Amino acid sequence: LYYFSEVWRAFDLDENKYVACKIHHVNKEWKEDKKANYVKHAMREKDIHKTLDHPRIVRLFDVFIIDNHSFCTVLEYCDGNDLDFYLKQNKQIPEKEARSIIMQVVSALRYLSEKKPPVIHYDLKPANILLQSGTTSGAIKITDFGLSKIMEDADEGSIELTSQGAGTYWYLPPETFVVGCDPPKISSKVDVWSVGVIFYQCLYGRRPFGHEQTQQKILEENTILKATEVTFPAKPVVSSVAQDFIRRCLQYRKEERADIFELSKHELFRPRGTKALPPSSPSARSVRSEDTDF
Repeated sequence: LYYFSEVWRAFDLDENKYVACKIHHVNKEWKEDKKANYVKHAMREKDIHKTLDHPRIVRLFDVFIIDNHSFCTVLEYCDGNDLDFYLKQNKQIPEKEARSIIMQVVSALRYLSEKKPPVIHYDLKPANILLQSGTTSGAIKITDFGLSKIMEDADEGSIELTSQGAGTYWYLPPETFVVGCDPPKISSKVDVWSVGVIFYQCLYGRRPFGHEQTQQKILEENTILKATEVTFPAKPVVSSVAQDFIRRCLQYRKEERADIFELSKHELFRPRGTKALPPSSPSARSVRSEDTDF
């Protein structure tokens, strides 16, 4: 075990509100330089996460060292469970509710892509999507920016992946598994792929690639590197619009995959019989609550 964490609910006397305190325990057998490097990584996460202010992203308020083996991150407190817990209990989600969840996730990712410099979450998965009401019909918040990346040279459109092997393999795209002399190039389209996998899992109750496999098996058998095309079960019945959205997310070649701005304009998110509205349009702000993220 490298490290583990536990989350406690605490009360902020200055702000007069509850917060979540995530206490990270580092392996005591690590050498001091390895511990220092881990803490440095955590501080980097804080620097990224603390600048984020969006209704669909959990706020990070502070990070502080407890002792040589542990530190604490102070986060916005959210009631309810995460999407992973919900899926384990219910397996599938009706398309309308799944659409609402994905719309909110895409809204948060669009915000990350609009930042200067842009931010890649890199570890999007159901366990990192909090359901504030504990149900799939309410608001969500994205959490855990421990593997997030900053695209410091945004003009390049991609950055080198320096943490290959990290992340949750079922939700990562093929380009993150490429092995070569140089690190693979990645972009925010990593998160787009993850969105497609999550939406598919919500609708069909299983992941599209490697569902029955362990992380180790996915690596050994190059499962994601072979994931050239997504297929859809006959049941449950899912709209062609939702399937098209998933296909656009799960394009094998990242050059052919939709970017987050294209996704946000997809037909999936339009009320029936209407055209896409510009984000700043008053009409766009007045649509029903489940559509207010755009």
